[in-house]
Amino acid sequence: MTREWFESDLAAQEDLGRLRLPRTLLYRDNVHATLDGRPVTVFCSNDYLGLRSDARVRRAGIEALEREAAGSGASRLVSGDLSLFTEVEAEFANFVGLEAALLFTSGFAANVGIVPSLVESEDVLFSDALNHASLVDGCRLSRARTVVYPHCDAAALEAMIAAARPFRRGWIVTESVFSMDGDLAPLVALRALAHHERLGLYVDEAHGIGVYGESGRGLAFASDIRPDVLIGTLGKSLGGAGAFAAGSQALRLWLWNRARSFVFSTGASAPNAAMAREAIRVLDSQPSLVSVLRARSTLLRSLLSQQRRTIPGDSASPIVPIVIGDERLAVAASRRLLDRGFFVSAIRPPTVPRGTSRLRITVSVMHTEEEIHALAEAIEQCL
Repeated sequence: MTREWFESDLAAQEDLGRLRLPRTLLYRDNVHATLDGRPVTVFCSNDYLGLRSDARVRRAGIEALEREAAGSGASRLVSGDLSLFTEVEAEFANFVGLEAALLFTSGFAANVGIVPSLVESEDVLFSDALNHASLVDGCRLSRARTVVYPHCDAAALEAMIAAARPFRRGWIVTESVFSMDGDLAPLVALRALAHHERLGLYVDEAHGIGVYGESGRGLAFASDIRPDVLIGTLGKSLGGAGAFAAGSQALRLWLWNRARSFVFSTGASAPNAAMAREAIRVLDSQPSLVSVLRARSTLLRSLLSQQRRTIPGDSASPIVPIVIGDERLAVAASRRLLDRGFFVSAIRPPTVPRGTSRLRITVSVMHTEEEIHALAEAIEQCL
């Protein structure tokens, strides 16, 4: 009986153009691969800086594996803590200009564990309308009231804060660089508003670390503001897996005791922690990676603008969305690009709102200018 349920629901998803199927990708290098046996240039990875296969980063992971072990063996509160973790956390905190940090096994685990730990039933969370699913789910799992404010609209948020009072405590929750649009949160305005209204500021830098700021320290660092909670993801620009939360020493101790996805999960692996630390060391020693990424991203956006396309997002963002609208049309466009040797995913609901399905192109420093020109030409032919 349950098989019939699944088959019926899957058929409905396919009719809507929303069914995702597993695909096998075998990389030859950072941006060249075979997809189900077909050679492709990959333009949908979040490995913006090519650090996923950097020899220095890989060597750090291998050395940690040989020195420590494959896994932590337990929750870090029980028996899984390693001196390596506290050393790495101190470097992460210093990298983003905050006091302390705590490692999580993924960005999703960080957000769904941290957000609920910060609030009680008499508190309010003010969440940007286009926040990532992990932030949305973190708000849903909390006992607090959630108020969704219009995307990046600090003026509307100020009015909504006033309308929501009285409440005990409140938090503004936002991404720094929005993952599907490549646009930037008004962090300076949000920091000022949080200070004026005596609220906490929670910023997810998943797509900001490695992309903005000095040596890729993030949009908050570049904006000269410090959030009360900053989330950095290790699985995108840093090329590995996991995440960290940074803030005050008091925040770190609170999360150690109260973030359920940390308390009740086996600790992060030593190789992942060591590779992420090496990645930020590479960024510190090679800041030109960030400027090269900016140049590549700007080039693609310029070429698409010459086609009279309206491309959302910041001019330097490596996230380059082409909004098509209908799910089926987005899937068809993705297939036509694949026929020309470019792997660009079609993003559909529930990842983005209905009617805004899109091609989400991501640029890497490993793409050559010739490949970016070729992609732009293929887009003009396909669309």
